[in-house]
Amino acid sequence: MALSAEVANSVKLGIECCRRGDWNAGLHHLGKVTEAAEENGSLPGLFYSYLGYGIALRDRRIREGLKLCRHSIEVEFYQAENYLNLARTHLLARDRKGAVKAVRAGLKIDRNNAKLIALYKEMGIRSLPVLSFLDRSHPLNVLLGRIRHALRG
Repeated sequence: MALSAEVANSVKLGIECCRRGDWNAGLHHLGKVTEAAEENGSLPGLFYSYLGYGIALRDRRIREGLKLCRHSIEVEFYQAENYLNLARTHLLARDRKGAVKAVRAGLKIDRNNAKLIALYKEMGIRSLPVLSFLDRSHPLNVLLGRIRHALRG
């Protein structure tokens, strides 16, 4: 069943407010959509993604937020922004490992996504060891890692 024009507009408006950082207005619109479209079940993944991150950020309902963000990826796994919100929510949960995993999965979908790249750099994620079968601190990995870093500029 397709979304009504009114519900679709509320979803779009809610997501745009959230993207701008106006979480109060965004969550207000997304909350109205939730009430109106519960029986529909055909909401876009970005809806669940922004709702999940928003309630984790504003209401500190982190477990519920993570659940909604994961659901958004089930609905639209090809949408890199869903991974961004999942990573942000993992950071709110103080789960850096989960955030790194979400960022890397999002970059597999869209390796040029500016927001994912910025979060990746902000988190200070280290590159994988050059020789994965050796420990990161192995002298060969250290040497090859320095060479790789120098070549990347």
